[in-house]
Amino acid sequence: MFRRSLLLPPPGTETFFLWGPRQVGKSTLLRQRYPDGTWVDLLKADEFRRYAARPELLRQELEAAGPDPSRQVVIDEVQKVPALLDEVHWLIENRGLCFALCGSSARKVRRGAANLLGGRALRYDLRGLTAGEIGEAFDLDRVLNHGYLPRMYQSARPGRLLDAYIGDYLRQEVAAEGLVRNLPAFSDFLDAAALSDGDPVNYSNIARDCGVSGPTAKAYFGILEDTLLARRLPRWRRRAKRRLAGAPKLYFEDVGVVNRLARRGGLERGTDRYGKAFENWVFHELSAFISYRDRDEELAYWRLPSGIEVDFVIGDMRLAVEAKASARISSQHLKGLRTLAEEHPGVRRIMVCLEPRPRRTDDGIDIIPATDFARGVWQGDLE
Repeated sequence: MFRRSLLLPPPGTETFFLWGPRQVGKSTLLRQRYPDGTWVDLLKADEFRRYAARPELLRQELEAAGPDPSRQVVIDEVQKVPALLDEVHWLIENRGLCFALCGSSARKVRRGAANLLGGRALRYDLRGLTAGEIGEAFDLDRVLNHGYLPRMYQSARPGRLLDAYIGDYLRQEVAAEGLVRNLPAFSDFLDAAALSDGDPVNYSNIARDCGVSGPTAKAYFGILEDTLLARRLPRWRRRAKRRLAGAPKLYFEDVGVVNRLARRGGLERGTDRYGKAFENWVFHELSAFISYRDRDEELAYWRLPSGIEVDFVIGDMRLAVEAKASARISSQHLKGLRTLAEEHPGVRRIMVCLEPRPRRTDDGIDIIPATDFARGVWQGDLE
């Protein structure tokens, strides 16, 4: 059992949405946090049918149970019956009840009349396992080959599980919700998008690769984000002396899913495939850190029109991080960080890599082994 880093409110104090990909551990976390909560599980067919046909049953049943200020009402997979949010809204306003509303896609909820409760609920996002949650058992090669989803990470042979996961995503999130008209085309799009994981999004190229129009490819990318299979990384916008360039990047939420879709096979150190997965992992750790620590900072990437780039920058140039799956960092690897410092002299610069020991260059760049970075992120080294 992993101890998750996301801190949820005490029972009976807040109403909130908890979003996250399928099998990331949302239900497990909620049961641990609210063992005495009132539970509505819309994954159960009978529960789904009851509330889909008569959403008012939720209000009537909770009214019958009587007031309890310390109670947390948990609705799992709330996106399946968006009409329940109207009843939730009424119960918040008139009875002061607190809800934990859990789901893997906000897309269908946004299309409903409830409209995410008009800002009356907080939002939390649960990511896949982080290095801090895995603890002393953290194994970089295992993480990059198995992915961040708890079940996949623990499996000795995750390949078939990942295939089933992708199939369930297509059937349950995409087909069942009617998100696309042409499921085979969307399946081809998934494969093409996985090959560009971590690259600037080029809608035209992806559209050509999977045989759809540019607007359709753009809509497909939106589905990836809405169903939490991928996240956008914007380019850094506050330009200094030079004009910055670059479309947003898109990183898949789980590197194991990317590996399977892109048919990478087993990843070995020293290969380009390993390097792509390594960059995805650094993004995963940084984005989880910013989200879980509730930092009011944006994660972005920095790039000049010439192509010189830094993988990740945090906040208003407080921290810059480059990810290179190399056991020997050269001056060429540090070019982006050094160019960035010419325009932003105060930025702290980190190179996350596979060198065996940490060191610092003469111009102040911290060269940090991946295992040290994994531990340091969650011990406050990035604060």
